[in-house]
Amino acid sequence: MGATTGETEETRRGPGRHSVRLALIPLLLAMLPSSLGTTIVATSMPTIAGELGGVAHLSWAVTSYTLAAAASIPVWGRLGDMYGRTRWLVVAMSVFLTGSALCGLAQDMAELIAARTLQGLGGGGLAVGVMAVIGELIPPRERGRYQGMITSVMVFSMIVGPLIGGGITDTVGWRWTFLVNLPVGVLALVLIARLVRVAGPRRQAHIDYAGAALLVVCIVSFVLVVTWGGVKHAWGSPTILALAALCAAALAGFVHAQSRAAQPVLPPRLFRSLNFSLMSVLSFTNGFVMFGAVLYLPLYQQAVHGVSATGSGLLLLPMLGALVVVSQFSGRAVARTGRYKALQVSGAAAMLAGTLLLSRMDTHTPRPAAALFMTLLGAGMGFLGQNVMTVAQNSVTAQDVGVASAAMTLFRTLGQSVGVAAMGTLFNSRVREVMARQTHGAASLPDTRLDAQGMNRLEAGMRTVYRGAVAQGVQGAFLLASLAAGLALLSALLVREVPLRTDRT
Repeated sequence: MGATTGETEETRRGPGRHSVRLALIPLLLAMLPSSLGTTIVATSMPTIAGELGGVAHLSWAVTSYTLAAAASIPVWGRLGDMYGRTRWLVVAMSVFLTGSALCGLAQDMAELIAARTLQGLGGGGLAVGVMAVIGELIPPRERGRYQGMITSVMVFSMIVGPLIGGGITDTVGWRWTFLVNLPVGVLALVLIARLVRVAGPRRQAHIDYAGAALLVVCIVSFVLVVTWGGVKHAWGSPTILALAALCAAALAGFVHAQSRAAQPVLPPRLFRSLNFSLMSVLSFTNGFVMFGAVLYLPLYQQAVHGVSATGSGLLLLPMLGALVVVSQFSGRAVARTGRYKALQVSGAAAMLAGTLLLSRMDTHTPRPAAALFMTLLGAGMGFLGQNVMTVAQNSVTAQDVGVASAAMTLFRTLGQSVGVAAMGTLFNSRVREVMARQTHGAASLPDTRLDAQGMNRLEAGMRTVYRGAVAQGVQGAFLLASLAAGLALLSALLVREVPLRTDRT
């Protein structure tokens, strides 16, 4: 049979190794601004929250991004199936850069949240687009090596992001933590257009608008329940009960819609594979723990130990360094041996141990001990990393690689959203509780920056109480993260060692 319209000889044979390496350059660059979009602001969040809207809004500056990304991922995946992955990767990058520019211009918390939402829409497209392109270019057995490179770029941005973010915040101001994405993103746009070549869509596809809308309603209402419950509204209040009912109804409607749609957002057939279902859980829990750690460890260092934004970024290096080293090792090990279960079990166990140890930190925890705990956590996340994506893609047919990639990215991003919201709710609740107990109800949560400069403005006695309250708040956040890590360990133990395919089909 002849080639389809627009199909080249290289497309029919599959791209050669040289073409893959060239294509990786813009793909790696595309991951940088997306990753930096979340990590570079981690060490500046205490400053941003204090300047634009108070500590109580800290989690929303992150949650707005991750919610938008999670809600948009299934649509981006389908658009790539319909019109070609390269084209929509370019569109996603354009949306992301527009949102980044608006974040840098925001004048209040409402404007920042709106801009972060737009940025998140683009970030969702970048996350699923890059992984789907890799799924098109490289057979499953080899993906561990290449996706390990992608993970390394993500982790590199996680390492550099907090450092750059802290340095920028301490010198020229937090707005440039968003604007710095622009030059890298523009360069990636140019190179994507010139170097990335993948096959066109294999079949006619349609977007399941009803399913996508119900999924958005379910995700948003659930995150609002987790964020507002027990903080802004009582758990038994009409608002929380109504949101919970809306979430349940939307979930039921979504499940029903997926069983009837011709091309559903999350095809039920994917979950017939036990490994795919388990990878969904691992992706969710890894996102839950990782984002919580990146947000609350700098907060702990700045508020409790009085380090600068730059210093808190440096103190993340043990965790992030371990993550990138172990990620590279595990990716190469999977490519060489084709075996992955032992790595995933080891990763989940290390992640559980790390979160439990971090939940024990207080105002007197030595920095070397904290560094050791973070190293253990980073190693655990590195053992999971992109091996989860590799196994998920290996668990589906070639025509479902795109939607499977979107699903894994969706669950990871959803884990980030829920993790930040849930850990933020528990953090704020415990800080208020401890302060009320220590001051006999005479003091509430100060509306100040949770960095060294903001803490030093407090009266000495209040500063001591507040630091102790923040430490206990962070303890509660990581205790919750340890529950997610425990679920990850249980899931990893249930994984079946299915051989990885050695071709792209």
